[in-house]
Amino acid sequence: MDEVTIASQGLSVVVARQGAELQSLRLLHDDGSEGLELLWQAGPQWRRRAPVLFPVVGKVADDEVIVDGRRYPMGQHGFARDLPHEVLEASPSRVVLRLADDGTTREHYPFGFALTTTFEVQGRSLTARWAVETTGETPMPFSLGWHPAFRWPLAPGVPKGKHVVLFEEPEPADVRRVRGGPLTEPVPTPVLGDLLPLSDGLFSDDAVVFDDLRSTAVTFTGPGAPTLRLHLDGFPQLGVWSRPTGADFLCLEPWAGLASPEGWQGELRDKPYGQVVAPGEVFEVGCTVTVERPGS
Repeated sequence: MDEVTIASQGLSVVVARQGAELQSLRLLHDDGSEGLELLWQAGPQWRRRAPVLFPVVGKVADDEVIVDGRRYPMGQHGFARDLPHEVLEASPSRVVLRLADDGTTREHYPFGFALTTTFEVQGRSLTARWAVETTGETPMPFSLGWHPAFRWPLAPGVPKGKHVVLFEEPEPADVRRVRGGPLTEPVPTPVLGDLLPLSDGLFSDDAVVFDDLRSTAVTFTGPGAPTLRLHLDGFPQLGVWSRPTGADFLCLEPWAGLASPEGWQGELRDKPYGQVVAPGEVFEVGCTVTVERPGS
């Protein structure tokens, strides 16, 4: 079972065991036939679709994490996206996957862990949830994120520059950029009140990082296109990213953790914006994507 398909009356969703990665988010017509695909389907501009980021988000200094003075190699966004996850449960509308530590993961991250990913569909909503727990005897530092890439434009014939991201609340705080590596110092936000105009040029300095996010919901839409509303449950940060030229996708990324700030080096447990889960506790976050058809 390399992929699992789940569906509701409004959506069809495909999830791969590899990386517990969403492969398809497709609208269904009232008669059950397939409609518009809303997820980027990979390509030369970016070979992924919606990876899970664990145990780090973004890049860490020197591509290493330091735990108790020892250095461990760690690639951008961690290793969960590149490993097969076990399918614990698969029903017509819900799938649950799990990734646990093994000898390979411990060469990069010396902790016993369990990462559980759940996808469930109801109507025209997809809810994704993640639970992180340590199977060791000491507190475990980590970061966690989701990196879904949606079609941009959302519908054929809609100009990319007519699309916007609307925030639930005004977002006046400075943002950060990553410029392909470390987290920069704060820079003025490109958000106008609660509206982020979209253009390829917005991403000339890579992702726009909201490290002081007020909103728990964001909406991505364009005239005559479907509307995607993301409700964030427990995620304190958000990244918005695309390629600066020639890429027909927009990533709206809920994060619990960020890349290493410029000039920062230190123990993983002291990394800014990181999370820690203690033995016997569970860290849980989620994101619900609700789709509205044009004119609905």
